[in-house]
Amino acid sequence: MAVLQIEGLSKVFGSGRLEVRALDDINLSVSPGDLVALLGPSGSGKTTMLLCASLILEPTGGRIIFDGDTIYADRWTGVDIRRLRREKMGFIFQSHNLIPFLTGRQNVLFPMDLVGIKGPAAHSRLTELLEYMEISERAHALPALLSGGEQQRVAIARALANNPRLILADEPTASLDTARGKKVMDLLKKIARENQTAVITVTHDVRMVEGFDQVYHLKDGRLNHSH
Repeated sequence: MAVLQIEGLSKVFGSGRLEVRALDDINLSVSPGDLVALLGPSGSGKTTMLLCASLILEPTGGRIIFDGDTIYADRWTGVDIRRLRREKMGFIFQSHNLIPFLTGRQNVLFPMDLVGIKGPAAHSRLTELLEYMEISERAHALPALLSGGEQQRVAIARALANNPRLILADEPTASLDTARGKKVMDLLKKIARENQTAVITVTHDVRMVEGFDQVYHLKDGRLNHSH
């Protein structure tokens, strides 16, 4: 069963002569363990697409089915979206978005705390994630004292904290050099394969999507499959 299914999705901003169709009849299906890339230039609708897929932005029409539940069918269906996002989705942003006054460790514990995972269970998950991301030695530091690559590893550990069904990554390699960017993409592949997590990543960099299962190009709000 698909983790995320998007059918005939549209998003329109403005109206009349000022109307902009940011997404136009988008269809997308993402299964467990799938690595999906959305490629496209700035302004092509990639961020709008990611915001709709992550249930942050309300679409204008179409359907979104997540983990078998219809979340949106021309309007929100009343499913508790905030809870679903906290418990079943992980987010990785271009600018890491780590909480600056919390250490790397505390940043990873934070989403667990939100869903009520505390004490020994939280700490054993934390240890496991920091080792998995090879960042254990540096995780006592505040984000400002970590390199860009280290901050991104902490951000990925945080996104994985609650064993999400889906990870959404917005330009996760944009602030890194090519070698470090490739490492981050390799980590996302590893996560998808080993944990059967679905991963959708938005990027403008074609070099970063080798080995992905599905690559889509977004242009003028329309989605085209490239292989």
